[in-house]
Amino acid sequence: MNQAEKNRIYRQIVWDYDISPEEIEAVIKGEIKTAGHYTKEGLFKKFIETYPWFTITALFDINEIRTLLTESTISMLRSQDLRKKYKFIRERLQQIISDAG
Repeated sequence: MNQAEKNRIYRQIVWDYDISPEEIEAVIKGEIKTAGHYTKEGLFKKFIETYPWFTITALFDINEIRTLLTESTISMLRSQDLRKKYKFIRERLQQIISDAG
C-alpha cells in the first residue's frame, strides 16, 4: 500500500475530527502518544471495526497486531461477529507464532 492510499484511509478513519494523516501515522509508528484523543490502541480498535483484515495487515506489522489484539480490545468491539472473528484471529496468530518458535 502506498503512502497516498494510507493517507486516504487515515483521513477516512477520523473524518469527523481535525486530525491529519501525518498525526495518525506518527501514533501508529509510536513517534507520538496521541492524535487528538486517539491512542495507538484506540486507533487499532477503530481500524479493525472499520476495515478488512488485508487493510489492517498493510497498516500494522504482525508483531504490532499481536500486541494490540488483546482480550480487552476484542471485548470492546461493537458487534458479536467482530468479537468472534478477532478472537479466532488472535488465537491463530498465537498458534502460528508458537509453532514457528
